Amino acid sequence: MNLEDRLNTELAELDVLGLRRRRRVLDSPCGRLATVDGRELLNFASNDYLGLAANRDIAQAMADGALAWGAGSGASHLVSGHLAPHEALESEIAAFTGFPRALTLSTGYLANLAVTPTLAGRGAAVFADKLNHASLIDAMQLAKANGAEVQRYPHNDVAALERLLAASPAGTKLIVTDAVFSMDGDLAPLPLLFQLAERFDAWLVIDDAHGFGVLGPHGRGSLAHFNLPAHPRILLMGTLGKAAGVGGAFVAGSERAIDYLLNKARSYIFTTAAPPAVACALRRSLAIIDTGEALRAALFANIGRLRDGLAGLRWPLLPSLTAIQPLIVGDNAAAVALSSALRERGLWVPAIRPPTVPKGTARLRISVSAAHTADDIDRLVTTLKELA
Repeated sequence: MNLEDRLNTELAELDVLGLRRRRRVLDSPCGRLATVDGRELLNFASNDYLGLAANRDIAQAMADGALAWGAGSGASHLVSGHLAPHEALESEIAAFTGFPRALTLSTGYLANLAVTPTLAGRGAAVFADKLNHASLIDAMQLAKANGAEVQRYPHNDVAALERLLAASPAGTKLIVTDAVFSMDGDLAPLPLLFQLAERFDAWLVIDDAHGFGVLGPHGRGSLAHFNLPAHPRILLMGTLGKAAGVGGAFVAGSERAIDYLLNKARSYIFTTAAPPAVACALRRSLAIIDTGEALRAALFANIGRLRDGLAGLRWPLLPSLTAIQPLIVGDNAAAVALSSALRERGLWVPAIRPPTVPKGTARLRISVSAAHTADDIDRLVTTLKELA
């Protein structure tokens, strides 16, 4: 079988399993309404939790930044690509999160690849939640290739993690977890994980992609939500293309830890810095998040309205109190069919299937935003009840 035939065969297998993925083209900015393939749909598909992706003040800050600083950075941060807006953004993120220092990267994926493989080399041990994001899994695999031992513990099972840590002779240990799990919407038990990190002298690496901007006072994230300190053994990753509405990511930590990553993390060292205009937009976004209690109140009101409205539906919602509301359908084809039926009725809710989620748990991933109105939520609830 030649290469083309093999690819065609494997793509056909994806079709049979209901796992073939295709992109959809939007002819509108990211927002509560999206023009998709020529149709206007009510958007429950994006991670724009605070409705900032099309915020005019942020867009103006990006435009002004591009006029002042140009379209690109020209090089990696360590060569000549670290411009004043990058430096200012990192200082503001550090102050916002409470850590001494922060490092910005172009994507959350690159940020996660920067941390775990850099800290966990030969003789180290990584302990990772089974439901961690793919970027954390890939980071774990890179650490394994570097000679680290890798063990995955059952989702949020603190007792199992404790046993693994107690049995490990490794001199360097890393506990790696999402803060808000991207497909279930539930929270990691961060206070208990921090206690274990203290007890076993481990790093605690937290991916707060879906908590930053949403949880905690002033949207400072999951650590603030649990009233946990910005401790030197914690490395906090946050993405800036979800609640922040722009793009990129950061890692915040101690002065020494961030300096170490700056000098050792390959996905930071060998990547061209993001355009400085992005940093300008993010500085404006951070200011809006800091004073965005009304936006967060609207978001959580919408979450409560959705959960109340869908209570008792034959497709159960997972017990999530975050903007990620998974409706479990089970069968791949049934989940795709339900998503298609909603789209025919003007609602965009994506079907999520394996390998993103475990086999037999295909679902609709309903993403709630502060930009949604009460009528938007009611329309989705009513339509799902009709389809049920």
